[in-house]
Amino acid sequence: MEIKPDALSWKSVYKLLIGSVLPRPIGWISSVNDQGQPNLAPFSFFNIVCANPPTILFCPMVRSGDNQLKDTLQNIRETGEFVVNIVSGELVEKMIKTSVEAPYGVNEFDYAGLTPKLSSVVTPPRVAESPIHFECKLNQIIDISLNPGGGSVVIGTIVHMHIDERIMIGEDKIDLARLTPIGRLAGNSYVRVTDIFDIERPPAWK
Repeated sequence: MEIKPDALSWKSVYKLLIGSVLPRPIGWISSVNDQGQPNLAPFSFFNIVCANPPTILFCPMVRSGDNQLKDTLQNIRETGEFVVNIVSGELVEKMIKTSVEAPYGVNEFDYAGLTPKLSSVVTPPRVAESPIHFECKLNQIIDISLNPGGGSVVIGTIVHMHIDERIMIGEDKIDLARLTPIGRLAGNSYVRVTDIFDIERPPAWK
């Protein structure tokens, strides 16, 4: 089957993309607006950029319900700060509650029964129940499209990390069995990381 993206609706293109690019990690982003009101929302268009300086990105799409910009994006434009909270297996249901398209200013921490915790460097609170937090300062925002189906790339520099010692192996490794990470699939489907295998990469070409 040959497909030209511009021959389909953006919703059909979206379904093909999220059904092909998977599993996707989830960035649970906490932010505040310029009045200090907190917001919390999950994003599965999320990944690492590089380690020096430590940099991550996530991509908030235009809201599907009302074609407005995500509150998270607006908050980060106002304050230049956010926190990435990592979702462990036992937090899935609470994470899903925070995906609600609520009116601007709604506190998703309260709505989902989560505990806000003071960050060390940035203003937005962390999710106390999450085992890993990356406090971030905004590097840049790249607006790809602000039309329905469009989105932006938010790039942040990690300025502080919090990692629960119970999921650590030594000084710089994460115990995946204790983290119990999850991934986003398509529709309402997610995946738990339970089938882990090792395979060595080939040596550098000579």
